[in-house]
Amino acid sequence: MSELLDKDEQQFLLSLARRTIEHYLKTGEPPTVEAVENKKLQEKRGAFVTLKAGGELRGCIGYPLPIKPLYETIIDMAIAASTQDYRFAPLTPDELPRTRIEISVLSLPQPVTNISDIEVGKHGIIVSKGFHKGLLLPQVPVEYGWDRETFLRHGCLKAGLDEDEWKRGVQIEIFSAQVFSE
Repeated sequence: MSELLDKDEQQFLLSLARRTIEHYLKTGEPPTVEAVENKKLQEKRGAFVTLKAGGELRGCIGYPLPIKPLYETIIDMAIAASTQDYRFAPLTPDELPRTRIEISVLSLPQPVTNISDIEVGKHGIIVSKGFHKGLLLPQVPVEYGWDRETFLRHGCLKAGLDEDEWKRGVQIEIFSAQVFSE
């Protein structure tokens, strides 16, 4: 994994995500952000933005792979999580004050051949077969109290596969994440 973000960098990204959502909900446009000088924030990294209101999931979208500089990824994913997660209606300005933002900055996914290499609470998973693909962040099984097999079953379901497809042959990749929230 690339170098971990320090508290100031984490706070910058959380603030950037909140300002982005506020601006987008008011204007329908992403905010104008001056170029970020910090090298770690300029590095291309995969990341997810998760929104929770009253402890309940309200949106979660991300890039699993390093497509853009991290700060640009956070801008894009803050907008997407708040307005484009198909599981939820778009966030409203009234909901934003009680919405908590969580950011997960990802390592590069690595294939695994032995499921015992998957550490619940440390690894996120990407389950793939054909055109089906599902991703679960490392914090998800911890939040729900899942063991490794339950984690894999839910990864298969997220990919649109039968829950036991992991026993019959899927590609499984693992990654780690630095997770921080407001």
